[in-house]
Amino acid sequence: MKADVNIRKVFIEQFGSGRPLLIATAPGRVNLIGEHTDYNEGYVLPMAIEFQVTMAGRPRNDDLVTIYAADYQQKVMFSLAGPIEYDREKPWSNYLRGVCRVLQEQGIKLQGMEVAFAGTIPQGAGLSSSAAVEVATALLALELSGFHLTQLEIARLCQRAENEFVGMNCGIMDQFASIMGKKDHAIFLDCRTFDFEHIPLDLGKYRILVCHSGVKHQLVTSEYNRRRQNCLEGVAVMKQHFPEIRALRDLSPRKLEQYRTEMSNEVYRRCYHIVTENQRVLDSLLALRRGDLTEFGRLMNQSHDSQRDYYEVSCREVDLLVELARQIPGVLGARLTGGGFGGCTVNLVEAAAVPRFKSEVCRVYQERTGIEPRIFLCQPAAGAQVRVTE
Repeated sequence: MKADVNIRKVFIEQFGSGRPLLIATAPGRVNLIGEHTDYNEGYVLPMAIEFQVTMAGRPRNDDLVTIYAADYQQKVMFSLAGPIEYDREKPWSNYLRGVCRVLQEQGIKLQGMEVAFAGTIPQGAGLSSSAAVEVATALLALELSGFHLTQLEIARLCQRAENEFVGMNCGIMDQFASIMGKKDHAIFLDCRTFDFEHIPLDLGKYRILVCHSGVKHQLVTSEYNRRRQNCLEGVAVMKQHFPEIRALRDLSPRKLEQYRTEMSNEVYRRCYHIVTENQRVLDSLLALRRGDLTEFGRLMNQSHDSQRDYYEVSCREVDLLVELARQIPGVLGARLTGGGFGGCTVNLVEAAAVPRFKSEVCRVYQERTGIEPRIFLCQPAAGAQVRVTE
C-alpha cells in the first residue's frame, strides 16, 4: 500500500473526513561523498532515496496548527498568531514549528492547518529524516496558504529553521537533496553558489547499500557544532595570510600545511579533512563521468578514513561495519555517511555480492556488538512534491 494512502487514512481517523487533502512527500537522502563540506561552502554528492516522509493536510478557519505524528502517536497544537515557541516535551514537533516560524518571519501569512504525517526513513540513521519533515512541511504550508517559493528558497528556509530554531548548525545539503532529487541521478552541488548538476548514476552491476549501525551516540548536536567552530577557527588563522579566503573551500592542502603550526592540532585535523574531502568530491565526479567505479570506491574509502582519523566523527560500531564490508569481495567502497557519531554506512557493492554482504556483515557485527544492523538497498529517487487527493 502506498504511503500517501496510509497517511490519508490516519488523517481521517484523527481529524475526520471533509474537504480534499493535500499530500506532500519528501525523501531522505544518502550522501555518497562529501561529508561536512556543505557548511564550509564546499562540494557534496548526495542522492535522494526512496524512503520518505508523507504528510497530509487541509486548512482550518483559524490561526491554529494541529499536528499528529503517526510514528509517535502524539498530537500537538500551536497558534500562528503569537510567537511560535520551542517544544521540549515533543521535540519532533520543532522541525514543523521552526519551518512555520521562519516562513512567517519572511512575511508569508500562513493559514491555520490540520496535519498528519509519518515516515519510512530510519530515524537517527543520518539519512535526513529531519530535513524531509522540514521540506514536506514547507511545501504543505505554502500550498495551503497560497504562496509560491522556488525550490532553492524552500531549501534555504528549511535550513534556516534547523539552524535557528532547532539549533543544529547544518549546511544546506540535506534540504537541497530532499527537494531537488531526481530519479536515477545523484546531485553535484556547489554549496557556495548553489550551482548544481544532476549526475546520472550508471552503476551497472553495482548497487548502493546503506547499513544502519543501530547506534546514535549522545551529544551529537554539540559535537557537530564544535566541529563547525573548529572550521571557522581555521579560516580565521588562514585569513591573516590570505585575506581573500572566505571558507575552507578556498584553501589548498599546500596552504594549509604551510601555516598548520599557527593553529591547534585539533583545528588542523578538522581543516585537513574538509580540504581533502572537497577534492575527493571533485575527483569522484570525474570518476563517475568516465564510469570508473573502482576509483569512486577508492575515494569513498579515503573519505571514511579521513572522517575517522581527522574529523573524528565516526565511532567503534561504524568503523566495524566499514571494516567488515571491505572484507567482502565485490565491495568497492564503504564509508560513514551523514553527520556521524553513529548512523549509517554507504557501500558500493557488486549485485552478486549483496547476499554475502547481508549475511556475513550482519552476523559478525551482531556477534561483536550485540546489535542487529539493518541493511537497505537504495535507489536514487525523485525529489519532494505536493498534490491534491480526494
